[in-house]
Amino acid sequence: MKVRMKPSPRTIWLFDLDNTVHNASHHVFGALNVAMTDYIVRHLGVDAEAANRLRRGYWQRYGATLLGLQRHHGVDVDHFLAETHALPELEAQVHSHAHDLAALKRLPGRKILLTNAPAAYAQRVLHALGLARLFERVIGFEAMCMFGQYRPKPDARMLRWVAARHRLPLGRCVLVEDTLVHQKAARSVGMQTVWMQRWARQGQHVAEPGARMRRRPAYVDRRVGSLARLLR
Repeated sequence: MKVRMKPSPRTIWLFDLDNTVHNASHHVFGALNVAMTDYIVRHLGVDAEAANRLRRGYWQRYGATLLGLQRHHGVDVDHFLAETHALPELEAQVHSHAHDLAALKRLPGRKILLTNAPAAYAQRVLHALGLARLFERVIGFEAMCMFGQYRPKPDARMLRWVAARHRLPLGRCVLVEDTLVHQKAARSVGMQTVWMQRWARQGQHVAEPGARMRRRPAYVDRRVGSLARLLR
């Protein structure tokens, strides 16, 4: 059954960034993977093959490569984020769809960016897309720290904490994401969920093991092929 959401000024939209607001698979994910692998090679003293295994393994295990590097190797969070997300050619490589950007500007309700990327990187992407003033707040990786521990998506405790800290009623929140495990956590705390699929087919940050693009899991309220569909 297709679930219909009627946007209203009371809706609180929590948007993911990469492969949701812009096509990170076009260039950014590849550049980030290279930067993270190079960082691991330099700072852990391993070869590129071992660095790639660590990068992928920690992302699958913890939801973020950085969490594994911090917990098992003592990597400094701020240093890692600054070096791996420097990306000097980022602005020239940011790619989205004009209809999606126009739809975001017309979409009623509050708009907050909730991303596992660092806030400085997110702001650069939003400026490149001309959306810097559209979002009332950017909540990046650095802000997802509870009791001295980083808890990025899909940590359900973090989602509750963010909602309470910013006075966001969970029942009015809608998480728009390309990654299913994040939506599963959001649904568990009472948020509505939208699976954005425009670029998910190209990326590797899509879903939980065994998920199929044409099926809508029970914890996903809607799946859309473009952000413009949120207006309908």
